[in-house]
Amino acid sequence: MPTTNMLPCLLLAVSIIFNPGNLRAGWWENGQKLLENVTAPQGKPALTEAEIGSGLKEALRIGSKRVVDQLGAADGFNGDEAIHIPLPPELEKVDSALTVIGMGRMTEDLELQLNRAAEAATPKAKALFSQAIREMTIDDVMAIYNGPEDAATRYFKGKMSAPLAEEMRPVVADSLAEVGAIRSYDSALGEYRNLPFVPDIHADLTGWVVEKGLDGIFYYLAKEEAAIRADPARRTTELLQKVFGGGN
Repeated sequence: MPTTNMLPCLLLAVSIIFNPGNLRAGWWENGQKLLENVTAPQGKPALTEAEIGSGLKEALRIGSKRVVDQLGAADGFNGDEAIHIPLPPELEKVDSALTVIGMGRMTEDLELQLNRAAEAATPKAKALFSQAIREMTIDDVMAIYNGPEDAATRYFKGKMSAPLAEEMRPVVADSLAEVGAIRSYDSALGEYRNLPFVPDIHADLTGWVVEKGLDGIFYYLAKEEAAIRADPARRTTELLQKVFGGGN
């Protein structure tokens, strides 16, 4: 390496060793500074745009698969307090009224079935994540790479929310019928309407599950993205370690 290029590297190494603040700083910020301030031989960037693009896309493929596998499993939604799907607001009055007369179990069953429907529909996201990743331009990649810790999640939301909702809706509708949610809903409303002086209630169960299902998917995608940026243990391939930093 030419002497002119060695000096910045040596200064960087010394600053990392003797500056405790670097131990607390995020790997992402340190990586950005390294890319900005240290050049490879012949003045070329340490990483090419192609390498960054490949690494970022690999990270997003791995991260999105983890999220879909997690939420698409049994209790992926139902057993997770952060994304558990409650009854729609319209049914809270039904729940309260039935609980008073000792029939709250009906709405408890319905709530479980809403979460089961979301779990059944989540695998539909796999193909759409893959498509969105394939369609990324180099400008998209660099904006995400240099962006905030949820930059990729924001990108996916913009690209995927509408088509994913469309894909999930029929699966959710079928699942609600299969797991007995529609029957539970009709039974709960039937008992509720037998009570005196109660207002009429209607709820779009399918729309509610799709909306909350998307919220859960993007909630965990943001967490997974932040973890890949911040946690060396999440960088499970050689390419990820090259682009985002090694685990040592």
